[in-house]
Amino acid sequence: MRETCVPTGVNLKDTGFGYTLSLIGGKYKMIILYWLAENKVMRHNELKRSIGTISFKSLSTMLKELEADGLIIRKEFPQVPPKVEYSLSERGLSLIPLLNMMCEWGEKNGLPAQEAVQR
Repeated sequence: MRETCVPTGVNLKDTGFGYTLSLIGGKYKMIILYWLAENKVMRHNELKRSIGTISFKSLSTMLKELEADGLIIRKEFPQVPPKVEYSLSERGLSLIPLLNMMCEWGEKNGLPAQEAVQR
């Protein structure tokens, strides 16, 4: 195991840790990745309903950024009305174990675990 992800004197943005954060950071990116991992393929409105608190514009922006970073695939169907589906790319799928580890950590260390420690 490495001593540190961010060695002294190195800018966070110049590390693997910083790079990963730049891809999945933000309020909704990890949530979008989670929903796409759970459902394989989703349309814009399905994602919006699943997330609930995101605006149309914010979701569109996040999807464009995730696509530009190679984490999701946008597939457009030439029909009327327009149909667009989103799914995880191979690169996006490679982040799912990280999200699963975060979920496991939260389950072990979340509020119920904190209350048990305080008793």
